[in-house]
Amino acid sequence: MDFWGAQVWDKISYYYKDFVLFKIQDVGITLSHLVVALVAVLLSLLISKILRSMLQKQVFDKMDMDEGLKYALSRFLHYLILILGIYIGLTTVNIPLGAVIGLFAVIGVGIGFGLQNMASNFISGVILLLERPIKIGDRLEVGDVWGDVKRINLRTTLIQTPDHISIIVPNSILLENAVTNYSYGDARLRLRIPVGIAYGSDCDKATALMIEAAQEHDRVLDVPAPKTWFREFGDSSLNFELLCWIPDAARKFDVISDINHQIDRLFRANGIEIPFPQRDLHLRSASTSLRVDATGKDPAGSEPS
Repeated sequence: MDFWGAQVWDKISYYYKDFVLFKIQDVGITLSHLVVALVAVLLSLLISKILRSMLQKQVFDKMDMDEGLKYALSRFLHYLILILGIYIGLTTVNIPLGAVIGLFAVIGVGIGFGLQNMASNFISGVILLLERPIKIGDRLEVGDVWGDVKRINLRTTLIQTPDHISIIVPNSILLENAVTNYSYGDARLRLRIPVGIAYGSDCDKATALMIEAAQEHDRVLDVPAPKTWFREFGDSSLNFELLCWIPDAARKFDVISDINHQIDRLFRANGIEIPFPQRDLHLRSASTSLRVDATGKDPAGSEPS
C-alpha cells in the first residue's frame, strides 16, 4: 500500500512541478508556476479590496471630495495593485520581462486583426477616468439613452435610466459622439416650457399666471427668477415660452408635468383659453367660365340637370 501511495504521490509531484505545459522563451511553464501566478493575482485583488475599503472609510468619508474623483482614485489604485500582482506572479515563476513584452506584441497583432473595438473602448475608459468629462452620478443624454452614470469600467459605462433600466454603453461611444452632460460644471438646468393662449386673451395676465405656476413649485429656483418670452403669433394661438431654473436634471420631466398642470388650473380659473388648432374655410362663387350660359347649357354643351 505504501508502495502504491508513493507512486501516486510521485506522479502528482511530477505533473505539478516538472511536467512542462508550454514554454515562453525557453522558460518551461509548469502547473506549479501557474498556481503561484494565480495566487499572486488573487492576493493582489484581495489586497486591493482591503486597501480601497480602508481608503474609503479613513480618507474619503472624512474629506469633502467629489464622488466621481473618489471613484476614479479607487479604480486607479485597484488597477495599480492588480498590475503589481501580475508582475510579481510572473517574476516568481522566472518568466523574463522580454517574454511579457513579446506576449503584448502578440496581443497587439490580435488587436490589429479584430480587437480594435475592445482596444478603443479600453483606451477610452482610461481617458474617461483621467480627464473625467463624465463622472459617477452625472445625468447624461446619449442618443436615445437618458439616465445617471452608475459605474465607469475600463471598457464600458453603466447608465441607469429613470425607469431603473441599466444601459451598458461602450466607452468609445462616449468619446466619439456628442454627449449631453447635464451635471458638468453647473448642475442647474433651465426649463423651456411652451404655452399657447387664444387670440384675444389678456397677455399680461397670462404671463403673470405662468410665472406664478413656476414660482409655486418647490423645485424651481428663485434666482434666476422665472420669466416668459412672447415667441410668435401662431396660426391658432399666441405662443409663449416659460423659462425657469431647477437645481439639477434629476426630476426634469416631473417638474415640467407639474408646472403644466398648474398652468392649466390657473388658466381655467382666470378665464384664459388654451386654444386648439383651427382652420377657416372660405367658400367662393364659381367663375363665369363655369356658369351656365344664356342658352341653358354649360360650357361642355350638356343640358343642366
